[in-house]
Amino acid sequence: MKPPRTRNSILSLLALLPVLFCVATCGSAERPPNVVVLLADDLGWKDIGCYGGPVQTPALDKLASEGTRFTHFYSGAAVCSPSRAVLLTGRNNLRASIYSWINDQDQRSHLPVNETTLAEVLKSNGFDTAHFGKWHLGMPTARQPDKPTPSEHGFDYWFATANNAQPSHRNPRNFFRNGKPVGELKGYACDLVVEDAIQWLDSRKETERPFFLNVWFHEPHAPLAAPPDLIETYGQTSDPAAIYSATIANTDQAIDRLIKKLREIDAPENTLIIYASDNGSYRSDRVGDLRGTKGSNYQGGVRVPGIFYWPGHIARGAVTDTPAGLVDLLQTVCGLAKIAPPERPLDGTDLSPVLRQESARIQRKQPLFWALPLAGPAFAIREDQYAMVAHRDGPIPKDQEALTQIKRRIEEVLRSKGIFEKETRSSTFEKQLFEGFSDRDAERLRGQFIRLNQFHESWIPTLRKADLAGFELYDLEADPEQKVDLSARLPLVHARLKKTLQKLVESAYRDAHDWSSDLPIPGAEASSTPKVHRLETTFRSPFDAFLYVNRIPTELEQGESPAELAGRILGRLANQEGRVLVKLPPKMDLMGYEGFKFVLEESAAESIRGCLQCHSLPKLGRVDSTPPIPSLRNRSLSPAELKRALSTKVHQATAMSMTELDQLHAFMNTLSDLPDNDFRNSILKATVLDLNGDPQ
Repeated sequence: MKPPRTRNSILSLLALLPVLFCVATCGSAERPPNVVVLLADDLGWKDIGCYGGPVQTPALDKLASEGTRFTHFYSGAAVCSPSRAVLLTGRNNLRASIYSWINDQDQRSHLPVNETTLAEVLKSNGFDTAHFGKWHLGMPTARQPDKPTPSEHGFDYWFATANNAQPSHRNPRNFFRNGKPVGELKGYACDLVVEDAIQWLDSRKETERPFFLNVWFHEPHAPLAAPPDLIETYGQTSDPAAIYSATIANTDQAIDRLIKKLREIDAPENTLIIYASDNGSYRSDRVGDLRGTKGSNYQGGVRVPGIFYWPGHIARGAVTDTPAGLVDLLQTVCGLAKIAPPERPLDGTDLSPVLRQESARIQRKQPLFWALPLAGPAFAIREDQYAMVAHRDGPIPKDQEALTQIKRRIEEVLRSKGIFEKETRSSTFEKQLFEGFSDRDAERLRGQFIRLNQFHESWIPTLRKADLAGFELYDLEADPEQKVDLSARLPLVHARLKKTLQKLVESAYRDAHDWSSDLPIPGAEASSTPKVHRLETTFRSPFDAFLYVNRIPTELEQGESPAELAGRILGRLANQEGRVLVKLPPKMDLMGYEGFKFVLEESAAESIRGCLQCHSLPKLGRVDSTPPIPSLRNRSLSPAELKRALSTKVHQATAMSMTELDQLHAFMNTLSDLPDNDFRNSILKATVLDLNGDPQ
C-alpha cells in the first residue's frame, strides 16, 4: 500500500509540471539506429562473393545488394592493432599511439584511455555497448597488469581474446568474458562469438535503448580451422587455401544467424550494419591484381571490402567508387545517428552524403592516410585518383641476420623430417611463416621468429627521427596495380602530395606516445591512483534524476567543507526516509542508493579523507584540479576491477566489506549518461523507495 501524499510530495509533483509540459509539447527525438560493426581479420579485397572472390558468402552478398558497397574501401592500417585503433577512434593509428601490432607479453603499448572511442560516444548517447571477438588493442598481463580492458574503452560487456584464437579457430581456450577467463570452448571462433552476441541481445532488459554491437571475427587469420565439409567445398582438407576459404564461408554462416536474430528483435530499418576487414590478406591470390599484401602500404595491404546496410535510410543496391575507409566510421556513424562527434582532431570524414546519395563525392579536409613505420613503404596517402607512398630513410632496426638464421633452421627441420612439401602444399614457405606449421619443432622456432620480427618499443625514438625518402606517385584509376611511378611526369602533383604527406607524418608523430620513455601513459595518472576515463560529460544520468526529484543539494555553501556537505545530504535523506519520500528513478535500485549513501558516509566521517574530498558533486570528478581527479562517470568497471582500483594508497583508509563494494559498484552503474529525453523519463518514472527492500 502506497503512503498518502504529503505537502512535500505535492510540492515535488508541482516542481515536475514544467518537465511534464515539455514532454507533452516538445515530442520525442528520433531514436538513433542500433549499430553493428562486423570486422573480418586478414580478409582480402578479392575474397568474398560480391567482390568477385572465390568464397560463397550469401549473407554478405545480400547485405551488399540491399545496401551500399564501396569498391575503393580501405582498412585503417596494413596490420591488425593499428587498424582497430583507427576504426574505434577515427584517428590515424600513430595519433592514437599504436605503431604496430601489439604483443601484450613484451610491450607496454595499448590504446590509451584518453582516446575517445566510438563505444564511448554511443554509450554517452544512451546506447548499450558490447564487444565480441578479437580485441588486440592491449589487455592486462602478469607483466603488464595496468593495461585497460574494453570496459575502460566504453563497452558495458565484452567477450574477447587479447589476440588470435588459440590454439586455432577450433575449440579456442583463450577467451575472456568481462575480464574473467572462460576456459576451453567447444566450436569454431566465429560461431562462439555470434552465439555470445545473441545471448547478450536476449539478456538485455532495457530493450527500448539502442545498442552498439562490435563483432570482430578471428577468421581468416591464422592459425586456421574450419568444418571439414566446408573445407571440401574449396579443395582437400589439407589444402591451406581451402581451409582459408572455409573459415570465411563459416563466418558468413555465423553472420547470417546474427542477422536473423537482429531481425527478430527489431525491424531491419532500425539497425545499421557495417562490414569490412582490418587489413588486406596475407595471401597474394586474394588481393586481386593489387600490389602488396598484409603489412604493405601498397594497395593490396590496405584495400578491403566495405559494405553499409541500413534499409530505408541509405541507398539500396548502390555501388560507389568513392574512396573511403575505416577511419571514416566514427564520424559516419555519428552523422547517420545524428550524434555530435568528439571534439578532438579526427582524420576521417562523414560518409553520410554518399550513403544517402546526396553527393557523389566526399569533401575531405585531408587525404586518406596510412602509417606503419616498419613497413615498406612506411607511409601512404590517397587523394582523389592519386596515391603516394613514402619509405623511411635508413635500414629497418631489426636483427635481419638472426631472422634469416631462424628461417633457415625452420626449413632444415621440415626437410630433415621429410615434411617440407606437406607443410607448404598449395602455399609457400614464406606464407606458412604467417599461417603456422603443424610440426611442433617448426612452430616453436616460428614463435621465436615472430617475437624477433615484432615491433620493439625501444626503436621508437629512432623511427621518429627518420626522414622520409623514396616518394612514389601512382594514378589508381589508370594504374590500380601501382606499376608506373608518375613522380617525374607529374612534378606538381608529386610536390603537393609529398608536402601533404610529410605534414601528416609530422603531425601524427607529435601526438604519438613514446612507449620507450618514462613519460606517463596518456590518460593514466601515477600507478597509485585510478586512470582518468572521461571528464567530458553532459552530466545527465539516472543519478542526476535522483538528485533532481529528491532536491539533493550538490554545491558547497560559503565556508562549508565537503564533509559538512555530505553530512547535510545524509541528514536530508534520513529525514525523507523517515517519511518514505525518497524517490528512485529507473536504473537506480536500492543497491545503487545504498552505494550513494556509502559515499556520503565515508565523506562525512571526520576520521578519514572521504570520497567527496576529491570527487565533487554533481560531477563526481574534479575537472578544476591539476591533474584532474578521475571522473566516476561512464566507468564500466566490473566489481573485481573496482576492487583493484580501490586498492591504492589514495583509498587505503576506506575499509569496505563485500556488500559495500557491491553497493558502490551499483551506484557507479547509475552514472552513465542519458539522452535528454531519457533523462526526462527518468524523472517522470521515479518510484517511491520501499524501505522493506525494493522500489515500488
